[in-house]
Amino acid sequence: MVVDVVMPKMGESIMEGTILEWYKKVGDSIEKDETLLEIGTDKVDSEIPSPASGTISEILANPNDIVDIGKVIAKIDTTGSDIQEQKTEVKAPKSEKDKEVAIPLKSMPSTEKKVQKTQKNIIVKMSDNTNSAILTPAVMKIASQQGVRLSELELIDGTGANGRVTKKDLQNYINTKTDSDFKPTKKSVTKPVSLRNIQGGKKIQIDHMRKMISEHMRYSLDTSAHVYIMNEVDMTNIVQYVDEKEESFFAEERFKLTYTPFIILATVNSLKDIPEMNSSIDGDSIIYHNSINIGVAVSVDGGLMVPSIFNCDEKNLLGISRDLNAMVDRTRKKSISPDELQGSTFTISNFGVFDATIGTPIINQPNVGILGAGAIKKQPIVIERDNSDIIAIRSMMMLSLGFDHRLIDGAGGAIFIAKVKENLENMDFKDLL
Repeated sequence: MVVDVVMPKMGESIMEGTILEWYKKVGDSIEKDETLLEIGTDKVDSEIPSPASGTISEILANPNDIVDIGKVIAKIDTTGSDIQEQKTEVKAPKSEKDKEVAIPLKSMPSTEKKVQKTQKNIIVKMSDNTNSAILTPAVMKIASQQGVRLSELELIDGTGANGRVTKKDLQNYINTKTDSDFKPTKKSVTKPVSLRNIQGGKKIQIDHMRKMISEHMRYSLDTSAHVYIMNEVDMTNIVQYVDEKEESFFAEERFKLTYTPFIILATVNSLKDIPEMNSSIDGDSIIYHNSINIGVAVSVDGGLMVPSIFNCDEKNLLGISRDLNAMVDRTRKKSISPDELQGSTFTISNFGVFDATIGTPIINQPNVGILGAGAIKKQPIVIERDNSDIIAIRSMMMLSLGFDHRLIDGAGGAIFIAKVKENLENMDFKDLL
């Protein structure tokens, strides 16, 4: 029997994938669940297991090919292999001698999380003179290549979910324009420095993940009016609490208690008080999100991913810690689902784990804010005690808040970061775990 390997659907919004690398070639034998290939989307790179044991008889898509979901990309001859009975989508047989069964690749693992409540978000119109549009990085890339301005994109009636402008919508718009209409936009970039006189070195192709990061970062800088504000936080009480609880916590949970869940909890409580920071700009509207979904920057081999912890406003420190640990583990094992790499309403980047003290992270679209947390360092600090100033050694951390000045003014940013500082310095440890 021949088994069709099809491009898997790796998320609700994912309609195609890019073949990054085949780990097997035609004629190679393979076991069920052994890694067959790596696929990339605009959200994540994923290693895909084989749906059956057998021999690779055909490979129908090459590296860098973009393939629609459900399309056959390879065939496995299972003759002579022991195949367990499994649910399959049976195609019409080619002949009595050669029957083909289509077995979809395993879907990406899902997580046990509550349904996102952002479907009931509050939408506030900013003005009534333009249509709103949701623009994905893929659409923005095509628009940039074809010289389609943002003002033109806002006029396209999107046929995707919630009025999303799809690649097909954009292509139809491009096809209706005459050649004279297209005047490629001049990019405000400096002329590249000539490498002609630089000796040595080697040139390699940028990989898929780095391309995605590059596009997302450039898109964010071109979209949001980034402004940064900093504040210093006394983390002494939290450091002492973690030191006291780390052994018993690890014995019970089997993973380490870190500072990041405390930062997330303090941020979530601040977002409850200042909902503007938990919103998004959608064309001429402001969306006030009904739930708080925290994106967390996770360093992985070759790049960075930002998976989301959903409904943080309904979780305590222990729940956040468990979700964070499981999410980071899935991300680094490349088993995170694309749906978990979107849906954040605010993002946190804890670069302090790399001993960096301060940074200015780029906003994760479509958020309007991102919080950066630096390394905790012992410092001599002037504190007031019994109406007099004394110098004490305290565990201090720098926070940096990046926010979108299109929606958040300087005062709003200062109030928010001060609230996070207050929540961290005055955290109630009673019944926290």
